[in-house]
Amino acid sequence: MFYALLCYHQEDVVCAWTQQEDDAVMERLAVVHERLARAGKLGPAARLLPTTAATTLRKDQDPPLILDGPFAETKEQLLGFYLLDCVDLEEALAIARELGVANPGGAYEVRPTRLFLDGGARG
Repeated sequence: MFYALLCYHQEDVVCAWTQQEDDAVMERLAVVHERLARAGKLGPAARLLPTTAATTLRKDQDPPLILDGPFAETKEQLLGFYLLDCVDLEEALAIARELGVANPGGAYEVRPTRLFLDGGARG
């Protein structure tokens, strides 16, 4: 089963990291990424740009309204995600714990997924 691992953190904290601090986190994560890729567990992963680069389409309006920003009312923002191929929730949580050691702070939301589209675009 595929699990989405949604990565939340305080964006102002992450954006304040020096290049050296960011590189250190990415190096620690790369160790986990490489192990997951060798095991065939790691699907697509993405690091999102800051929320200042986001645009929101409010579909509850007629016509839909397009706004700058994500308009999140939360302390932590969605900063990226993984798609993991795991046997069960326990395996997905074990991976989340391992990634959490490499990148402390914030939270990982683990959610089972159902394939909607296989995403024919590659790039």
